[in-house]
Amino acid sequence: MRRARRTRCTLSEERPSQRSRWAFFSGLLALLAVVSLVGPVGAQNPVKALDLIKLQRVQQAKDFETPAPDGGSVKLSDFRGKVVFLNFWATWCPPCKEEMPAMERLYRKYKAQGLVVLAVSMDSEGASVVDPFVKQHALTFPIGLDRKGAVAGLYGVRALPSTMIIDRQGNLSLIALGPREWDGKAAHSLFESMLR
Repeated sequence: MRRARRTRCTLSEERPSQRSRWAFFSGLLALLAVVSLVGPVGAQNPVKALDLIKLQRVQQAKDFETPAPDGGSVKLSDFRGKVVFLNFWATWCPPCKEEMPAMERLYRKYKAQGLVVLAVSMDSEGASVVDPFVKQHALTFPIGLDRKGAVAGLYGVRALPSTMIIDRQGNLSLIALGPREWDGKAAHSLFESMLR
């Protein structure tokens, strides 16, 4: 059966009546009034605004220790009692590079309140490529090296960047797959609530 194709509009469709225009604008004004009272969509829920995955059941973050670019080491359990922003990244990953400056600003803003940004590099070349990147971008948060992907395997990381947010009790609570605006209003709201 052939479907009739519409080829023209009627005059009533082209020129809405005075009554329908009034109804449309009244509805629009009412919607704007509600939005101005409530705030922008998503402002009340930073998890939704940042498109984060919230774990349904409590899961303890798995401890690990990795070498650091400076020759030392980084151990997750050293940050117990703090909110940990655990990020998996690589110097060759454009979205990772994109979010690094925002992560640094987030870290500087909330470090004194108990936020730790811990970035675990997946670069197989290790410190030889990570150290120059860290210096070039003036990153001050702790960096770990996961050359063989052992830590990424513990957390089921399949793509970069991937971020796991761990609460003060050591529970894995939120996951972000891909880059985010980590120094925007939604992120500030999220971390301010977690750091209380």
